[in-house]
Amino acid sequence: MFSSIKTSRTNKELVTQLTNKLNLGAENVIARLAFSFSLSRERKLNLSDMKDSGGKEYNNKVLFGNYADIYMAVLCVHYSLYKSDKDLSKYVKMHIDDGLELINQEIANKDSITGNDFLINEIEKGILNSEKI
Repeated sequence: MFSSIKTSRTNKELVTQLTNKLNLGAENVIARLAFSFSLSRERKLNLSDMKDSGGKEYNNKVLFGNYADIYMAVLCVHYSLYKSDKDLSKYVKMHIDDGLELINQEIANKDSITGNDFLINEIEKGILNSEKI
């Protein structure tokens, strides 16, 4: 398990902007959302595309709280990796950076949206998509 990760330098400010816009409270909440949102897109990110690490730092405990094993399990299944794989922290960082940018694009034109609104919208989209399967 990794000890900490850092977002990209450009996403450091995005963490604060999204946290304030979505009224999420602590800045680790947007990181958890970003990680999950990125993984939900079911894309596999390429390690060679990893951005710099000059941004917001999260230690493992702050980032995932008591559920680090669950978050890591989802990531391991997504990439077919073992839980001790040396690249897990890189994938965590990349999915947080990716998710921050995706969320920012998703809410860019919405003047008034809360974190709860965002989550409910995304859950509804997921339910509608699952009904099509």
